Amino acid sequence: MSSYNPNSYAGRSAAARSSAPARTKKHMLKLVILGDSGVGKTSLMNRYHSNKFTGQYKATIGADFLSKHVSITDQTGNVRNVTLQIWDTAGQERFQSLGVAFYRGADAVALVYDVGDAKSFDHLDNWRGEFLRQVGIDEIGANFPFILLGNKIDRPEGERQVPRQQAEEWCQRAGLGSMGGPIPHFETSAKTAENVEGAFLELATLAVLHEEKNRREAGPALSYAPTQRGVDLRRQGGTSYDTRGYNNDCC
Repeated sequence: MSSYNPNSYAGRSAAARSSAPARTKKHMLKLVILGDSGVGKTSLMNRYHSNKFTGQYKATIGADFLSKHVSITDQTGNVRNVTLQIWDTAGQERFQSLGVAFYRGADAVALVYDVGDAKSFDHLDNWRGEFLRQVGIDEIGANFPFILLGNKIDRPEGERQVPRQQAEEWCQRAGLGSMGGPIPHFETSAKTAENVEGAFLELATLAVLHEEKNRREAGPALSYAPTQRGVDLRRQGGTSYDTRGYNNDCC
């Protein structure tokens, strides 16, 4: 990660390295990917995790996660060695009742739509609202790290149904609450890898900055540990939701 967008949260945090001594901290973040079925959530996760892409579509059953180790610079210039647990959730309506088991404990959320599918964009408010309700946050001025990914920009231009400006207006309206500013927006392609790494870096950076803000304000950290057993987060690599009674040492 040698270059950053200076206007992004990741870029502004990285710039702090020149004005503060670097101290390494270990950290774990849980990132959740939400959006309609077929928008490319699994493909984005796999592209970021292992730089692989397959054009074959297979619906996610329940949820899967992958882990990746990265370095994030916080606002003070400290470098954190972060383990990202990236959760890919099912977009089908019949699995949405499982959401509470996966949403709790999330540090940041990527909302995904397909630039060639207007309905997937129209459903963003539902995905965002349902997540906030599940974790007990007021939707109005919600203080939680989100980013928005408009995926499949490798489509022929004639297939585009969601203009960039329309998505950015949505980001402005939804906003990041007291964190300030609109929700960051990236147009991505899991097929070509365009903007994928930058988007996940921004998501992880937002999660770190949000945690720091909570600590400075001496409020409780935004961590909703699952109260029910059923997800084994100690396993590395991909996994699927299982209702067996694992001991849950959730993040």
